[in-house]
Amino acid sequence: MLSDEFELEAEEHWIAVSDLMSGLMMLFLLISTMYLVIVERKNQEIERVVVLYEDLREELYRDLQTEFGDDLALWGAELGEDLKIRFTNTELLFEEGESNLKPEFGVILADFFPRYLVILSSEKYRDEILEVRIEGHTSSSWSLARDSDDAYLLNMALSQERTRTTLGYILGLDSVAHEKQWLRQRLTANGLSSSQLIIGDDGAEDADLSRRVEFVVVTDAETRLLTILQEIR
Repeated sequence: MLSDEFELEAEEHWIAVSDLMSGLMMLFLLISTMYLVIVERKNQEIERVVVLYEDLREELYRDLQTEFGDDLALWGAELGEDLKIRFTNTELLFEEGESNLKPEFGVILADFFPRYLVILSSEKYRDEILEVRIEGHTSSSWSLARDSDDAYLLNMALSQERTRTTLGYILGLDSVAHEKQWLRQRLTANGLSSSQLIIGDDGAEDADLSRRVEFVVVTDAETRLLTILQEIR
């Protein structure tokens, strides 16, 4: 009799455990399904944003190339497919170790930037652009530096001061005054020292090309893509 009661209790216990396990499995299955649906939707959103970003970048590249294609070589500049406009002719930019613009670079900026602004602030692009970044870059050398760390810090200060000088000159142009509020919300100056050196085909630093000023466009599509990726993680 006791044996029968024990077996009955044991059977009821295992039935309860089995029901619990079945419930947990259904819960895990539901969670997994929901996660897969969310990931699939995020992947679709990523694909959509990537397509929009690529289309925007290609169209902006064409517009910049059309506007500046004939001037870039004269300015010692180039337009990359990454939408960066690089001014690399050190003879036109700054005196060695100095942050004041050479008169030649001032003339170039007065010609370049208002036309650049017309494109970026046009109805086609203005709501898609989050940042217009002025980046200052240097070589890794500094003749009086104690060591490589000292050279890096000295070049950091120099590159930051050069970008601020460039920013101040641009904001002072009468030809951009009508868009000054839009610019103040987006235009930044970033000194990067020698953190992004240009390396030649021989694997060595190209000191002349490393000393440059770049104008970089950051679009809303890039930010949206980063946000989606962070949500998936």
